Amino acid sequence: MSEYKRYLITSALPYANGPVHIGHLAGVYVPADIYVRYLRMCGRDVFFVGGSDEHGVPITIQARKQNCSPQDIVDKYHNIIKDSFAEFGISFDVYSRTTSKIHYKTASEFFEKLYKEGKFIEKESEQYYDEEAGQFLADRYIVGTCPKCGAEGAYGDQCEKCGSTLSPDELLNPHSALSGNTPIKKRTKHWYLPLDQYEPWLKEWILESHKEWKPNVYGQCKSWIDGGLLPRAVSRDLDWGVPVPVEGSEGKVLYVWFDAPIGYISNTIEARPDDWELFWKSKDTKMVHFIGKDNIVFHCIVFPSMLKAYGDGYILPENVPANEFLNLEGDKISTSRNWAIWLHEYLRDFPGQQDLLRYALCANAPETKDNDFTWKDFQSRCNSELVAIYGNFVNRAIVLTHKYFGGIVPENLKPEAIDTETLAQIPIIKKNIQDYLENYKFREALKEAMNMARLGNKYLTDTEPWKVAKTDMERTASILNVSLKICANLALAFAPFIPFSTEKLLQMLSLPKELLLWDNIAKEDIILPGHKLGEAQLLFTKVEDEVIDAQLQRLENIRKENAAKVKDEEQKPLVLPQKEECTFDDFEKMDIRTATVLEAERVPKTDKLLKLTIDTGIDTRVIVSGIAEYYTPEQMVGKQICILANLAPRKIRGIESKGMILMAKEPDGKMRIVTPEERLANGANVG
Repeated sequence: MSEYKRYLITSALPYANGPVHIGHLAGVYVPADIYVRYLRMCGRDVFFVGGSDEHGVPITIQARKQNCSPQDIVDKYHNIIKDSFAEFGISFDVYSRTTSKIHYKTASEFFEKLYKEGKFIEKESEQYYDEEAGQFLADRYIVGTCPKCGAEGAYGDQCEKCGSTLSPDELLNPHSALSGNTPIKKRTKHWYLPLDQYEPWLKEWILESHKEWKPNVYGQCKSWIDGGLLPRAVSRDLDWGVPVPVEGSEGKVLYVWFDAPIGYISNTIEARPDDWELFWKSKDTKMVHFIGKDNIVFHCIVFPSMLKAYGDGYILPENVPANEFLNLEGDKISTSRNWAIWLHEYLRDFPGQQDLLRYALCANAPETKDNDFTWKDFQSRCNSELVAIYGNFVNRAIVLTHKYFGGIVPENLKPEAIDTETLAQIPIIKKNIQDYLENYKFREALKEAMNMARLGNKYLTDTEPWKVAKTDMERTASILNVSLKICANLALAFAPFIPFSTEKLLQMLSLPKELLLWDNIAKEDIILPGHKLGEAQLLFTKVEDEVIDAQLQRLENIRKENAAKVKDEEQKPLVLPQKEECTFDDFEKMDIRTATVLEAERVPKTDKLLKLTIDTGIDTRVIVSGIAEYYTPEQMVGKQICILANLAPRKIRGIESKGMILMAKEPDGKMRIVTPEERLANGANVG
């Protein structure tokens, strides 16, 4: 079935600043776990790597908000995530973290080797710096007005209101999220991985050799490569992360995108210190990355370039079957808005019902496009498919066997053509499931598994053993013999998808876990006559309306809370942060006086400038002011204003401007002239 001796399966490291939600599960962890369980059933040597990504700016921001250390944050969420995965049945061989000692050692050594071999380039650049906080500001520590939609509170990397990707230099009125001060630009040195140097190799490796990759993955890679790759910083100025292991690099850490994928390696070393290289440096190993579409570039272009640069026999991924995004009830899942179904809360609200969610997420997996999870669809799939088709068939077959044959598998005493025809469908379905799983089409594979349950239901409906039993027990024996074979095959076919239900069905059939081998599907002796069954019980229970209504009400409450927050924000005046402290002596230096505008005219070839001739009570002078978008020349003539009279003159568009008008900026961005409440003599001091 495969030319590979072993398989290394990685799943994206969840970020340890919050719990895992259904978007993460549908996009990454459920498909990865299905694939791994299938490979194990095929008898393949598999190592499944997981772990928490525990560095980066969002964690430091959250720690500041909660007045605790970043380590406190990651400790909390690492444990929540790890425990949730274990309870949900995500069968990692290792689940570690990027704050482990072995990870710091591995990541540092990785950087050092590339550094010593000259694989990085060093560049100085100007970056925002908060003088009061005494540190450079990462993207998320710079806040300002979005240049695209005008929303306040946009971050230096993204506006969460309109979704635009930004750079800190694009923000309007940028200020520090640490102190509120306007940051300055300061030079700093960093190391960069020159991705442009790997462009020819990436073209050959991806665009020529991996055309079988999913269209969304291949297409995104092609777009990046065709657009031209640029050097990418591997370090940043921050105090949380793996320190850059180079002399003179105090206050710098490895950029999280460089540090995190090395976590796959360090976690493998942690779990298998003696033979980890078999999985990372052997051509007999197939490596597959399971990720969401937001990680395609890192796992297909950046991490492979890192491994290529490192050399030393590291293998590259054979496939990166990235999924699209899952929405919730028609709205984008958002951790900041609490618009999500959190795994640990689902496990609390649906105890012992892990497989219901595993099934629903796989059946509705966003494999080729973004999909929408709704609680009504969840209920429908559980009740009309798991309960009404799979569970119904198994229940009828086992209950009837207990009723007519005391729970003993009967002999095939009176076979008919329908029996042979029905059983002949099982190897076909097995092959279909196998082909879909081998090609990462988990949704289609699950449909085929359910087709086997449909096959069983149709067989029972067509043969009607409850009627036949009234006149022909030998024929009834054959019908139930075939039905129980289908039940045993169903346990195996569904094992990668819903493992808890498989374990329950094996108990009902009194079959050992050792039976869970892919080759056993469609075997004639999968369950033999004379075998004693266990007690019959419902494989699945119906999801009631009130359970779903409670979940929908929870989401409605969250929606209302979010709407109220937005309304409060909209009504709250937007105030710029206070400037740095000044002394009374500083203020005393400013000569603020009243003046009256005598003449006003637009400055030629400009949209914003007015040339104002004013009477200051001391003299008649000219001021050039950028107020033309708020006031016309006619509105300004005769208006009394306040000016900073002793501001050093400067030429604006060739006109000497002596002074500055006092203005106030409103929350909507409009500027208003500050005028005395009562008309005063020109030259009156303000202060």
